Amino acid sequence: LEDVTGVVKPVTGVTTRKLDSSRHEYAARGFRIGKILIDGIPTAFSSGQDLGESQSSAVIYDHVEVVRGATGLTTGFGNPSAAINLVRKGADSKELTGDVSVTGGRWDSYGATADVSAPLTESGNVRSRVVASYEDEHSYIDYYEDKTSVLYGVVDADLNDATRFRIGASHQENDPTGSQWGGLPVWFSDGTRTDWDRSKTIGADWTRWPSTNNTYFTSLEHTLDNGWELSAKLDRLTQEGDLRLLFISGAVDPNTGLGLSASPRRFVYERAQNRATLTANGPFQFAGREHEAAVGAIYSKIEFDGYGFDRDPEPPQGPGNFFEWDGNYPEPEWSNKTQDNERDQTEISLFAMSRISLTDRATAIVGARAFKYESESKNFATNDKDERDLVTPYGGFIYDLSDTMSAYVSYASIFQPQDVVDEDIEPIDPIEGDSYEAGVKGEFMDGRLNASLAVFHIKQKNNTTFGGSTTVNGRTFFFYEKLDEVRSDGYEIDVAGELAPGWNVSAGLSSFALRDENGEAANTEYPRRTLKLFSKYRFQSGALRPLTVGGGVNWFSESETDSTNAGTGNPETVRQGSYSLVSLMAKYEFSKQLSAQVNVENLLDETYYNQIGFYSQLGYGEPRNVTATLNYSF
Repeated sequence: LEDVTGVVKPVTGVTTRKLDSSRHEYAARGFRIGKILIDGIPTAFSSGQDLGESQSSAVIYDHVEVVRGATGLTTGFGNPSAAINLVRKGADSKELTGDVSVTGGRWDSYGATADVSAPLTESGNVRSRVVASYEDEHSYIDYYEDKTSVLYGVVDADLNDATRFRIGASHQENDPTGSQWGGLPVWFSDGTRTDWDRSKTIGADWTRWPSTNNTYFTSLEHTLDNGWELSAKLDRLTQEGDLRLLFISGAVDPNTGLGLSASPRRFVYERAQNRATLTANGPFQFAGREHEAAVGAIYSKIEFDGYGFDRDPEPPQGPGNFFEWDGNYPEPEWSNKTQDNERDQTEISLFAMSRISLTDRATAIVGARAFKYESESKNFATNDKDERDLVTPYGGFIYDLSDTMSAYVSYASIFQPQDVVDEDIEPIDPIEGDSYEAGVKGEFMDGRLNASLAVFHIKQKNNTTFGGSTTVNGRTFFFYEKLDEVRSDGYEIDVAGELAPGWNVSAGLSSFALRDENGEAANTEYPRRTLKLFSKYRFQSGALRPLTVGGGVNWFSESETDSTNAGTGNPETVRQGSYSLVSLMAKYEFSKQLSAQVNVENLLDETYYNQIGFYSQLGYGEPRNVTATLNYSF
């Protein structure tokens, strides 16, 4: 699990799709996931407007948490899908420890990672940790290569037995070349469907999608004698990139390979986010029973600036015979840098939540977040300003059926701003609605196995689906269509744990139905049903004791997107049938310090689309891939 996208793929009910070579979109319960959190604090990530977050390396994170369903209480804005929380590694070791690994894979992909912790004082009350990683990965896609470097450092200090201070920073550079903007043509000019090799690309030898992400963070945590925990955090995130891209569109003549148009573009962007949080949580006594409460405040300020360049010559020439495309396309001369987009967004919020113990078996959860949201955006076509003062309530009830099983119900309101525009280049209103959920959770086999069942009902308005492209003042804009109201109903089943000594299993099944106000299926680009099953076994004795073997399968039901046939001009649906991706792994421990592991992804070499319909184009998923890793720990 090398990056954020790889980490969320195995999660029950979560689907991912690759919009192009550098952008990913996540979804759950039929809706895009629009929130990524770092240490519990929402970031500026916007699914579909990905500026490098989905490519964030996993090496700097201790673990990743995914909460499915509306999360307005914890993320500020309630999202009906899910929230992804990335928890950074801390400096916890009071002695020198670490591990070093090297990796090699198919298509000349190589990498190395080092993760070292060390005390800075003799007592170990001040500790440090440094993580460094470098990857040079080629691809099954022609001419594409991505170089990624990561550096992370953190210092933890125990000021006393009850107070911890942390300060750290991270830096990641993604430097892909041969980048794609969008996907491959879906139709020939006679209206028939295309059938490309999976290695086919629209990238040119000069196209690139680089991104530089920096974070700086500090925190102070203190535990009071009464059990209350106080926390203060400050973060600053900066992102920048200089994108040189080529958009190819149209229908291909099946005989000559001609007919496509090409639109080179250069974009430069800068985005900065400053965040501050104050939280307090702990127990309190009332009416002879112990309860829990949490209160907090969050401040977030996001500034985004995007710039475009004029090009010479104008208009650009076509790509020629696309059957013979080799990425050799002239890069224009770029001139006259002008600001295309500017966006400032500020959120100030206060939240309070309490877990009230009603009886020994019954617990009520009530909470709300009050926030002030201000957004001002402008581009060369429109200006927009939005100010809102809102309260998003949350409530739940838990009943312990036994010492190992609980039943629950919950409600949360939904409010989610969107960074998308309609066909008139006007911003689309925030998503609003309600989310209801009920379920049962339990642990079995003396706590070695966890299981849960959840059913949900979500209704929202102002949901969006991709509409197409339009040109304003010589610039290409991609717009979305608004759905007045949609409803999602479904269920999720999770089972995970150790069935026998050394045998671990994780299984998840999800299913939902999503319909608009007319009863028609909506957001059909996301599969309605998914099944994810993984199993791993470590031999317990004999000569095979150092060996661990495992495998898994991800199954996805069919998905489809309504589009327009570029050859005939008629409406047409693009479909992806159901498919399964099988994986295997084996790990051998030569000693307590040295181990080797082999992973095989897409074992059966399934051919499938990893996206259909975005920009009315398509992309193919990765063929069979084999990766080997050698790891040394000390």
